[in-house]
Amino acid sequence: MKQLMVASLVAALGVAPAFALAQAQREETMLVGRVQSVDETGTSITLTDGTKLLTPPGSVLRPGALEKGTVVIAMYREENGDKILTKLSLAQSAPAPSTPSESPKWY
Repeated sequence: MKQLMVASLVAALGVAPAFALAQAQREETMLVGRVQSVDETGTSITLTDGTKLLTPPGSVLRPGALEKGTVVIAMYREENGDKILTKLSLAQSAPAPSTPSESPKWY
């Protein structure tokens, strides 16, 4: 009986980290937005919709890395009402057709 209880406890502890990881991933949110501004300290980005994203404590954005109008894909977590960045990347934009003849055809 003791062996069964110990085996159950070990099994439960083995699942706990996976559950914690799944819980943490659920709390992360993704958004796509256009940069309105980057504060001069490099610790926050404001998007055109008014969303303010903060860098994690001790992290700063490289000066000139983001310009106004750049489309970004951001992953963040809510902490005490703040949106703390966990990942940030530039969105890929498709080139616009140069002439109307290159526009997609609809059938």
